[in-house]
Amino acid sequence: MSGRTRCGWVNDDPLYIAYHDEEWGVPLHDDRRLFEMLVLEGAQAGLSWYTILKKRDGYRRAFDGFDPERVARYDERKVASLLQDPGIVRNRLKVRAAIGNARAWLDLRDSGADFSDFLWEFTGGTPIVNAWSRLEDVPAATPASEAMSKALKKLGFRFVGPTICYAFMQAVGMVNDHVTSCFRWKECKAFAEELR
Repeated sequence: MSGRTRCGWVNDDPLYIAYHDEEWGVPLHDDRRLFEMLVLEGAQAGLSWYTILKKRDGYRRAFDGFDPERVARYDERKVASLLQDPGIVRNRLKVRAAIGNARAWLDLRDSGADFSDFLWEFTGGTPIVNAWSRLEDVPAATPASEAMSKALKKLGFRFVGPTICYAFMQAVGMVNDHVTSCFRWKECKAFAEELR
């Protein structure tokens, strides 16, 4: 792992390095994993991704493996329990948003739509490959993330502003925003070419 050039946002925690090297920017199409990442990106609002990453196992446990069917049925007793759980960010608005997002996810599915197909439409079905040489050049939001945010909000999703949506798009490989000097940029570019 050492000796490789990585994006400047990665610290030296092996957990963070593994996330950068193995997950971030890899195209993801699994509906349930996409739901998980959308909830986690929403939980990140006002915090760092590193904080959420360290709590991801706690979230998976607390939110029943991010099974939308189960999360959508959470009641006030479950909300109260989650707000006492040190394994997650204990923010009432974010907890309620996760439950509401599970319900919106089910509504979308029940309408006959596929969550993955719906989300990937915002990049034309394939990853956008950027070529940033400096971390400072990477945008916080784009017209695509603004369109995704607007569409998700219309469906009843919350904590899905344009910046959260863009971070989500980067994480799930809809956008390759590894800087060009990072060893993962070429690898993620190759994933994009395979999907074209």
